[in-house]
Formats: sequence, structure tokens, C-alpha cells
Amino acid sequence: MTIEIRNPAAPQTIVATYEEIGDGALDAIIERARAAQAGWKAVPQPERGKRVAAFLDALEAVMEEIAASITREMGKPLAEARGEIGKAIGEGRMTVARAGAPIGEVFPSQVPGTVAYTTRRPRGVVLGINPWNFPFSTPVRKAIPALVYGNAIILKPASLTPGALVIMERIAAETLPEGLLQVVIGSGALAQTLCEHSGIDAISFTGSVGVGKRVAIAAASHLAEVSLELGGKNPAILNDASDLDKVLDQIMAAAFAVCGQRCTAVSRVIVNEKIAEAVTAGLAARARAIAPGDPSVEGVRMGPLSSRKQLEDVAGFVERARAAGATVAAGGEKIDTPEGGFFYAPTILSSVTRDMEVAREEVFGPVLSVISYADIEEALAIANEVSYGLASCLYSEQAPVIERFAAESESGMLHINAGSFPENHLPFVGVKDSALGVGGSNGPSTIQFYTSEHTVYRRAMA
Repeated sequence: MTIEIRNPAAPQTIVATYEEIGDGALDAIIERARAAQAGWKAVPQPERGKRVAAFLDALEAVMEEIAASITREMGKPLAEARGEIGKAIGEGRMTVARAGAPIGEVFPSQVPGTVAYTTRRPRGVVLGINPWNFPFSTPVRKAIPALVYGNAIILKPASLTPGALVIMERIAAETLPEGLLQVVIGSGALAQTLCEHSGIDAISFTGSVGVGKRVAIAAASHLAEVSLELGGKNPAILNDASDLDKVLDQIMAAAFAVCGQRCTAVSRVIVNEKIAEAVTAGLAARARAIAPGDPSVEGVRMGPLSSRKQLEDVAGFVERARAAGATVAAGGEKIDTPEGGFFYAPTILSSVTRDMEVAREEVFGPVLSVISYADIEEALAIANEVSYGLASCLYSEQAPVIERFAAESESGMLHINAGSFPENHLPFVGVKDSALGVGGSNGPSTIQFYTSEHTVYRRAMA
């Protein structure tokens, strides 16, 4: 079956076509991966690191081709597409730098003449299931540690955005052993079949909570290791700021990058009631200054939403919020264009209460809710009472408030006086409904997911 990809900025335009892979081809794909992995795991890890570094260099050399594909298929502005690629390459190089790091520990033994130590081995064949919003960087986060630690990897792109991974597979064929990195294009049903396949040793999934739970159940059926990176309903608590304009600029960047279609996007500003009016006015003015446009044009800051469904979902959230009593301080409407693109105005909602749907559920679009509070206890309660726990931000210059936030915020990543943007070398982690498993995304803890641990007891012969 042929998949047609349409430009979300001009949906009448088909920008690419791809052929789906049938279920019948999966056994052969997994067999190729297993054969490639058998040779790859025998390559010393530092040497694997060098070869993966060359793969990253080759990907960087085709950055413009990848960026153009992301922009055509997903609607991300060119500058953001290039930024995604640059960050992914940076994260990959941080992982490669750990290729020579220790992979175990030596322990004292209870038995004379015995040396006890741990070591780690590759899992085998890893499946990476990827989202449409970061069609290059998320697969890189899965592929690079998988390869450095001696695995083969099969990558499934989202059906909306296969192009970046098709290019990646082409570059892998030029720089890595045959079959070590393969791409399968198809529906969610194909992903489900792969998850249930006994030839898959580990599954790294990025996407929605509902699908993630199905992935975990499928993985459990044959005891595959699993890592889930799911959604977020990320708060920014704004308690006080000597430079409010600087803080609002940071919040806007964290909220509206990628048109708000980012699992770490700030979607709730929980603001001290003493400054709520000024904060709402400042955010609204900034939102009105953003002019969404053709993402292929240099300088455009915001493109369309990724699909008609995404546009309707976002519009529905705003309409229900308005009906529940929220005030639209800016935006709150679809933007009509001659090409019929999936554009939605950057939106600020005020008078939002903590019980509203828009304050609790992931919108995944350019919508920012403002919720006021009286004291830090109430702020933390509002921030923590949702089911998600991915990223959170605090803006304050008061040490007691900072200490409370650092100790009590129920998030995997806590940002103090900074927006919700992760760094290249640190773990990308979530808690609650935002994640399951350790080490599936980034940072030193990736070794825990992409390898298995083994304890060796070595006794000298008498």
C-alpha cells in the first residue's frame, strides 16, 4: 500500500509517497538485523563508537536535505528543523563520547581467591517506535546508544513523517554494516505486530499514553525490555521575577516552539495572583506578535499544525475551555489561508481554573493556560495534581521557594529559572504517566536500557 504525505501548510499538495511494508516481510527484516548484530557486538565498543561517529558526521552532511523533508512533511519551520537536527547530532556525539566509559564494577568477594565484577552485554535487536513531531531527533536518541552498545535497531517512523528516517537508512547503508539499522514504514498495526514479535529484544517507544500501554503489554508477552516516553502537561510556576520580560520570553519559547507540539512544552503558567494580570497581558502581547506562515520560508517562526486532526483537536480544546469559563486573551481561532493549511493562532487562555480539561489534559498545540495561585503550597498542588510528570519550570529568586520546588515537583526534569529545554548530555526522564523504564532516551543511563547486566564470579583454580 502506498502512503501519500501531504504538506500541512498546503494540504492539496502531495510532497512524498512511500510504500508500506507488509507483515510478511518482518521475519526477514528481523533475521537481517540479528545477523548484523552478531558481527557488530564482536567489534570492541570504542571502535563501535568511532564508526557511529562517522555515521553522525555523514548525517550532518545532509542536514539541509533532512530539514527540507521535516518541513515539507510535518510543517516545522526550516530554522526549527535545522535546530532539531543539530541538537540530535549533538546528543549523539555525547553518547559516542561514552563509548570508552566503564561498563561495570568490581566488588570484593566473600570467598578467598575470588574476583567478582559486573559487565554488560548488548540486548540484541531493538525496536524504536517514533513520533511525528521530532521525526529525526527522537530516532537518533534511540539509534545512537543502541549502536554504540552493540545492538541492531529497527526504526518505525510515524506515518505522517517517514522522510527523515528514509534518509537516515540511506546514510546507514553507506556507513554501517548491512542490516544494522533498518526502517519499516507502516501503520500502527504493523508496530503492534513488531512489538509482539519474539525476535525483538527491547522496545523504545515515544508517543501517547494509550498506545504506550499497549506497547508495554505486547512487550511483556515475550519479556522484551521496554522504555516508554509519553506525554506531558508541563507547568511553569511564576512566583516572582525582577526581570519579568525576560521570564515571559523564556516561557513563550518553551510553550510555542514546534507550534506547541512538543511533549516538554510548557502548557500551564501557574502564576502568583499578585502579578497575574501583568503576566497575562505580557503573554498575550507576545502571542499576538507571532505570525504563523509558510514553514519553508526563511524567518517564519511558527508553521501549521501537523494534520487536520491535530487542528480540530486543538480547536476543540479551546472551545470547550471557553465554554467552561476561560477567557481568550489572544488567539483562539483557526487561521484561514488560500492553501487551506492547518494553522491555528497562538493562544493565551486566562481565568483558567485547575479543574478545567485544558488545565489537566495534554493539548499538544499552541495553547497556553494561565492559572493563578495565592501561595506556593497551592502552586505546587496545582502543578502536581495532573497525571503527567515530564518537565516543570519554576521562576523565582526566593531560596525557600526554590528549595520547595526542587524537593516536591513531581516531574522527571525540573528547570529552575529556565525554560523546558533538555541539554544534550543529560537523562531525558519522566515520572507518573509520562514514562516507564530507565534509559530509553538520552544521557548516561541509556546503558541500562540498551544492555543487560551480568555478574561474574571468577575464582582461581587451586
